[in-house]
Amino acid sequence: MGRKSSAQLTVSRWVRFSPWRNALLLTLDAAIACVGLWVAMLLRFEGRIWPEYSGIMVELAIVLVASRLTANFLFRLHRWSFRFSGLPDAARVVMAGLLGTGLFMSGVYFLQHKGPPRSVVVMELFLSTAAMGFVRFSPRLAWSFLADRTRSQKNGVVRTLIIGAGAAGEALLRDLQRSQEHNYRIVGFVDDDRAKLGMIVGGKPVLGAIPDLRSLVQRHQVGKVLIAIPRLSPKRIREILSLCTDLKVRFKILPVSFIYLRERLSASMLQDLSPDDLLPRPQVRFHESGQAALVRGRRTLVTGAAGSIGGEICLQLARAGIGDLVMADLNENGLYLLKRRLEREASVVPAFAEVADIRDADRMNGLVKRYAPQDIFHAAAHKHVPLLESAPCEAVKNNILATRDLAAIADALGVERFVYISTDKAVRPSSVMGASKRVGEMVVRARARQSQTRFCAVRFGNVLGSSGSVVPLFREQIAAGGPVTVTDPEVRRYFMTISEAVGLVLAAAYGDHGELCVLDMGEQIRIVELARAMITMTGQVPDVDIPIVFIGLRPGEKLYEELMTEEEEHAQKVADKIFVANCPAPPGNLDQRLRQLELAACAEDPQRVRDLLRDLVPSYQSTVLPLQPAEMERREDTLHLV
Repeated sequence: MGRKSSAQLTVSRWVRFSPWRNALLLTLDAAIACVGLWVAMLLRFEGRIWPEYSGIMVELAIVLVASRLTANFLFRLHRWSFRFSGLPDAARVVMAGLLGTGLFMSGVYFLQHKGPPRSVVVMELFLSTAAMGFVRFSPRLAWSFLADRTRSQKNGVVRTLIIGAGAAGEALLRDLQRSQEHNYRIVGFVDDDRAKLGMIVGGKPVLGAIPDLRSLVQRHQVGKVLIAIPRLSPKRIREILSLCTDLKVRFKILPVSFIYLRERLSASMLQDLSPDDLLPRPQVRFHESGQAALVRGRRTLVTGAAGSIGGEICLQLARAGIGDLVMADLNENGLYLLKRRLEREASVVPAFAEVADIRDADRMNGLVKRYAPQDIFHAAAHKHVPLLESAPCEAVKNNILATRDLAAIADALGVERFVYISTDKAVRPSSVMGASKRVGEMVVRARARQSQTRFCAVRFGNVLGSSGSVVPLFREQIAAGGPVTVTDPEVRRYFMTISEAVGLVLAAAYGDHGELCVLDMGEQIRIVELARAMITMTGQVPDVDIPIVFIGLRPGEKLYEELMTEEEEHAQKVADKIFVANCPAPPGNLDQRLRQLELAACAEDPQRVRDLLRDLVPSYQSTVLPLQPAEMERREDTLHLV
């Protein structure tokens, strides 16, 4: 923060609370009352007070001062916040003025003293109230003027527009005007409501509506846009970004929590616009829901805990008050970092980090025996679509056989609930990864029909911001100056945030709805639009500052994903955004066919593995021929999420 000028320091010292400040304010109020009465008399009698009134001026002044000070004391006008005064405080000044006049007239009446003319009473009321208001509001105006002048003289000042001329926008402007902790120079407002066009809010004009944003940014040479409309729809945010696609302008937004902060708003609360703001997805907080009570005190094992989904499952369970939490993963570094985070955020939850390979049945059997979990969340999986196209045997070992073995262990050792994390790529799969996850669903559903354990598969689409996902990749490419690589102009994907996905997974798991739950993902988003929006958020121009390159679909990828097959589309919606799919029964000889898959995978026979996967999943069709390793490395770009 820059150093304050001597004038600002003087204002700051003057408005600061001190033992003498209250007495000074009351003394000024007394002087204002006396001067107000005298000026009102002069105005009433055209500059020369009649003798019959000049003789009683002292007595009238004493009664008036006593009345004004009493009223101001009752309305606590001596306890004034000069920097944070607002409209409610102005109302206090007016009410104190009216009460003071009432007390004055009452005092004159009860003392049976000759009173002033009624016109003098009215004029004195207006004069005194205006002067007392000026004394109290002028330091704030002076502070705002000096702060604005200081900012305008700074190097690097950014001309800024605020979107939203409502209560949030006005509160934000008010904070920016009295703060030195930013370099914004507000030029005006933009608002959806065209009826506000031309209005003055906090001294700044409403320059236009959101459709006018592009021309306003160009006309006023704006470098930053602050979005001050709480809960602005993601669709509207995408429209705002599209209007500024070829303009070098950066964005910040007020968090949703501003609604609950109200007067505690500050400029530091503004956040950079992020891809999460583009998703039409409300917050899902499992630990605040009624279902969280079902979790408290339970023992739970999470596989793949070091991954994005597994880690978020651990965090949300901990916030919900889980009993014992066992975190298993082969990634020891990620596991260590997760345990450290839990120690900071949920230290009361007993959390145990176990380095374990889910393909090691003996190791997993030992963990389940030792900790006796009541619930298992199986999030561990190989998920990268292009890599698994060249390693189908590994996909089978990790995504199918390990799931089969862990489900059998859970069944044998009396685990109460087993939840399998699946993916939309399991629907009419075009990749080995998708086919392996579809067979994993079959394994879990087959167990669900013959076990006392509640087995459930939960299927959903891409998770925004997970490790290895498109968003971190785009951020990395943008930071490096591009190019941003996208597979195809028409490729679309479902997205939801990690917290929402896991919140719904937990809701589906503890709701015990059925053997296959499908999460409502909303509408699909074009990846190229996401790339353009992310570039625009950084204040750069797509295809000018940061090029976008289309490199073609990678092995196993589709232009768009689906959440359910035709047979499953007759699903029953059991809760908000959770469907229970109408599933055909798994093959009766599933165990035998899994044994064949196991033999082929252990023999490292990729063609045999693919053939067996097609037998199990007739809709599995590879749509892209496998690429050579060098070409696959070049195309390692986006859309390989679970």
